[in-house]
Amino acid sequence: MSTPDAPRARRFYQEMFGWPVSVLDETYALVGEEGGRPTGGVGQAGPVSPYTGVVVYFQVDDMDAALARAEKLGGSRRLEPQSVPGMGRMAVFTDPDGNPVGLLSP
Repeated sequence: MSTPDAPRARRFYQEMFGWPVSVLDETYALVGEEGGRPTGGVGQAGPVSPYTGVVVYFQVDDMDAALARAEKLGGSRRLEPQSVPGMGRMAVFTDPDGNPVGLLSP
């Protein structure tokens, strides 16, 4: 999830669902059991953030190939691949209707 007020969103979802949250820095926190693999994250969106809102992430073996395929099918990159501690690499593209879709790879 990318939001304009990450601390507020973390508190809300932590209290709403009892989610354990591990704050990495002022811009990003991982959601999931302590010591286990994270199941999500809450990131701080800024004025030039590539997207806001909840994004569903799909596991892929080859991030670059998946992004190239999305673009070939009419999608557009929104967030270039980057490393996330404990999760591997992540990226976001939009489908032809403008919906953000996330990718995760080892």
